[in-house]
Amino acid sequence: MVEIRTTEAGDTVREYRTEELAEAAGIPVRTLRFYRERKLLPPPRREGRIAWYDEHHLARLRTIAALLERGHTLGGIAELTAAFENGRDVGQLGELLGIGWSEETPVRLTPEALADFFEGEVTPENLAASLDLGYIATDGDAIVHVSRRLLEVSSALVREGVPLAAVLETGRRVREHADALAALFSELLSTHLPGSEDALARLRPLAKSVVEAELTMAMDRLHQRPQEPSQTPNS
Repeated sequence: MVEIRTTEAGDTVREYRTEELAEAAGIPVRTLRFYRERKLLPPPRREGRIAWYDEHHLARLRTIAALLERGHTLGGIAELTAAFENGRDVGQLGELLGIGWSEETPVRLTPEALADFFEGEVTPENLAASLDLGYIATDGDAIVHVSRRLLEVSSALVREGVPLAAVLETGRRVREHADALAALFSELLSTHLPGSEDALARLRPLAKSVVEAELTMAMDRLHQRPQEPSQTPNS
């Protein structure tokens, strides 16, 4: 029988014995034990000889089932799980987003939803690169992407046939230039408007407009087709 336990913090936790968890997840007990041996599940809480599992274990089992349906192998899922558990947690998103300046909207995803965004491209290597860039962070059994815009653009590029690894590498290089541009505008404002935080916030859209306009013109110049020389009519 499922039990409800109250933690020291006053939270209520639903707990399952091994057989109950397997039934809730729709898998045989032997499969559950196999997953535990493969370290696909975190250890249960022990009370004497009884192993107690909670909703996090159930969510993990459902994620494993969803990823298996999407063609991932158990070995690949184990590597993805290790990458998630070794990555940044959502508590560090504040540092990644800055101190209230960001206009980006974080997106909360299940691991299987992330796999759907980048079908076939969610490898341990790409996951580690995304965690390292700070594009994603973990929050318990969920994933938080730092920016809806970046998520949608990255997914669109992958759908067009660009490998996710190349998208992430380009993102890393773009960030280096973006950091340099941010430092340039910050220096401009601090030189001419020292100590004015209000001006810094007020003029931020202007800096964005300059960068967007210059990038547009740069891409036009880069991809401009050479004009054919004009022909002088015969006299």
